[in-house]
Amino acid sequence: MNFINAYIYTAEGQPISNGYITVENGKITKVGEMEDFSPFADEKIIDLKGKRIYPGFIDAHTHLGMWDDGLGFEGDDGNEDGETAAASLRAIDAINSFDRCFTEAHEAGITSVVTGPGSANPIGGTMAAIKTTGGRIDNLIIQSPVSMKMALGENPKTTHHNRDESPMTRMATAKIIREALIKAKRYADDVQKASEDEEYDLPDFDADCEALIPVIRGELPVHIHAHRRDDIFTGIRIAEEFGLKYVLVHATEGYMVADELAKCGTVIFSGPFLCDRSKPELVNQTPAAPGIIAAAGICSAIVTDHPVIPIQYLPLCAGLAVREGMDYDSALRAITINPARILGLDDRIGSIKIGKDADFSIFDTDPLTLAAKPLAVLIDGKTVYDKGILNG
Repeated sequence: MNFINAYIYTAEGQPISNGYITVENGKITKVGEMEDFSPFADEKIIDLKGKRIYPGFIDAHTHLGMWDDGLGFEGDDGNEDGETAAASLRAIDAINSFDRCFTEAHEAGITSVVTGPGSANPIGGTMAAIKTTGGRIDNLIIQSPVSMKMALGENPKTTHHNRDESPMTRMATAKIIREALIKAKRYADDVQKASEDEEYDLPDFDADCEALIPVIRGELPVHIHAHRRDDIFTGIRIAEEFGLKYVLVHATEGYMVADELAKCGTVIFSGPFLCDRSKPELVNQTPAAPGIIAAAGICSAIVTDHPVIPIQYLPLCAGLAVREGMDYDSALRAITINPARILGLDDRIGSIKIGKDADFSIFDTDPLTLAAKPLAVLIDGKTVYDKGILNG
């Protein structure tokens, strides 16, 4: 299938003012200027007549399918409040991928997300990167696990204070994380010794330690929920102590210490900011934050934290960041190639490039404006939404 005569925002390199894309078997096989277009005789051609093509948008931090839309406790599967260090919990065992918000996501051009546990526990379990087509979750997975969720600050304190159990302080939250990491390191060492020397017995199986082994080896990143500046630096301190790969999630006050964070080489999932300041940690929340962070040279993505901000408003969040000072191209990259690179998934998603998944949207206007809505959306080369321009 060929899409011709389109403005193509590639997210890598310069936009193509009048170009074409060829899709075969769910992948992008050709991209270029119209002057180089030469299809085979029997190939389907869709003339977009100057319309715009953008890579599928990526929301790198959500709880999509973990809290069902419009339900209370019955659809609440995001936090296992009875535990504190629950590393072996897996998002894919809780995601309701039949939730209607999957449809709202892809109809808005959001084709990939990271979703998983909330922030009630210091260690909440593993996150998954998935497509938003909906249907059986096993058919949507890009990578699972894609990260381990950790949380600092107000949420773990509040959750467990209400249960009259630890952690009730920031000190205890950090202690629980360190304790779990140290235990996992010793467990991994004992497993290694047992594999090398038959005189050593394998340690008793521990599911949480097993789940943390790739974390302590630097193979699986940690996504650290932190809003306040002190919590941000606690997260960095722990990551540096154990040599962890990490991403700061939210980093609400990160813009206030952007130069320091740039020195640390950190990366940030910025948001949500299209919402109220619902708790003390958000007192310094501002939609200007992504622009300040990007200007400091920090690689960042814009996120909704769905359902805090409904996922379909991800492009609107990027537009709001532009209104508050963010460079336009930086905002587009913050919902396309940046999250793909941070997640280590840029070999498949995040840009219009030969060899990548054929995930893209077609617009007739600027996608970061309030009135914008895709005319059509493709995921893995299949049409998941069409207002009539592809088959009408």
